[in-house]
Amino acid sequence: MRPRTLLIGLDGATFSILDPLVREGVMPFLKDLLRSGTRAELTSVVPPLTPPAWSSLMTGRSPGNHGIFDFMRFESRPDSRYLRMVDSRDVSCETIWSIVTRHYLRATVLNFPLTYPAPRISGCVVPGWVPWRHLRLACHPSDLYDKLRALPEFNARELAMDMSLEGKALEGYHQLEDYEDLIKLHIRREQQWFNILRYLMREEPCELTAVLFDGVDKLQHFCWRFLDPELFPSSPSPMEVKTRDLCLQYFRTIDRFLAEIIASGGHDATTILASDHGFGATTEVFHLNAWLHQQGYLNWNDQRQLEQEHTETLGIQTMARRFYELDWDRTFAYCPTPSGNGIYFSLPKHTGGAEQDYETFRQQVMASLLGFTDPATGAPVVTRVWTREEAFAGKHTAFAPDLTLSLRDGGFVSILPSDVVLKPRPEPSGTHRPQGIFVAAGPGIRRGASAAPLSILDVAPTLLYTLGLPVPENFEGSVPQQIFEPSYMKAHPVSQGAATRSETGVEHSAMAMDVNTEAEVIKQLKALGYME
Repeated sequence: MRPRTLLIGLDGATFSILDPLVREGVMPFLKDLLRSGTRAELTSVVPPLTPPAWSSLMTGRSPGNHGIFDFMRFESRPDSRYLRMVDSRDVSCETIWSIVTRHYLRATVLNFPLTYPAPRISGCVVPGWVPWRHLRLACHPSDLYDKLRALPEFNARELAMDMSLEGKALEGYHQLEDYEDLIKLHIRREQQWFNILRYLMREEPCELTAVLFDGVDKLQHFCWRFLDPELFPSSPSPMEVKTRDLCLQYFRTIDRFLAEIIASGGHDATTILASDHGFGATTEVFHLNAWLHQQGYLNWNDQRQLEQEHTETLGIQTMARRFYELDWDRTFAYCPTPSGNGIYFSLPKHTGGAEQDYETFRQQVMASLLGFTDPATGAPVVTRVWTREEAFAGKHTAFAPDLTLSLRDGGFVSILPSDVVLKPRPEPSGTHRPQGIFVAAGPGIRRGASAAPLSILDVAPTLLYTLGLPVPENFEGSVPQQIFEPSYMKAHPVSQGAATRSETGVEHSAMAMDVNTEAEVIKQLKALGYME
């Protein structure tokens, strides 16, 4: 029998939340899993953001090589500047799904980002981040959706994206009922993904089975103050108690799913549990474009003229409006989205584009960012700034932000105009951290062990190794030998294979995002704070 591997993604999972839940008895199966396997922190990419991080996990390559830096791709031409949603066709490196197919194995891939349009692999794909109306055409193979529809309690609207169900997030959460609706929706949504996974494991067994439960990320964004033991009050209100109890109900559900999935996989299957990044609290908002304006690097257009000339952009196409707001003749540095914390330069009119002038300007902006301090305390606000060569080395470096920054509270920047550059949040909320989770259990894996932090780039080679496949020579991570028993590694040495192929030749389904589909996804991103 061929080796089999389960990849269970928990989007945004962090040990700082899971460990207390294990100690409190909320997740008893996870406790057993940790005892039977090896755990490690999983260091994400820069920035620790869903699209580039999961793309690195799926390809074994860094963002500078796979070409995904954000939810949106910023494109600049002499006559226009615009954003568009990235999709599977923008991932320029071969994924583990296509590598498995190339070695005559099968894969099930459920709810992962940037699998839409679905790659035509050997196996089944139900992409993530798809509006429910498009789910039928998004699935691979073409008859898969009709099979899933026959499942008891199947509900496409709750499985995929439906902003009519999630629209409250755009207005904010204030009452118990607001949080209750959100949490219960995600419990039902994860149940849908679990039902599909259970069906496919039984009816369409594959050597690699991968599912992503993404409610972890969404609950932590909105409910962090109820989950973080350091923030939850010692004398909570009834609303706070009830909301935390609902959050714990979600994690109990996930724990039950983990138990059933791993039992279905069998004792001889390898299980890898991973997240794309971790989580922590954010307590303030840094208005980056407003700061760039204060420094003289960015200038705004006249707002009255904007509303007269570009009224068509004031509705759904809010991202287009952000570019109209800028006076491009007098703007030399700007941040197009809050999620990537990245600054792009627009230098030709400022410096003539000479290489030495570019580097002088870049060092100037970096020094200004690192020198910016909190007016109230004098403490630095920006803790680190990466150049594009440092953060995104690879064949796509030229398309990456010129600078990427990390804030002292780990939060996302704001791109909105503001008279005050640094503002406290009304209450702490959840935001991304670089330290995600990695848990492995199965044949040859050390029991009850803790390993040094791993890179998210190590996951793809580990998955291939557990399937008995060679690790491509151009993977940037490696199989972490410290998680395996030495005798197992000796009996099963890592074999190196040829470099991965370009993903540009991989066939995808014909379904692509139209304007309305893209607008729905942008609404979801806005609700989560990735867009403004």
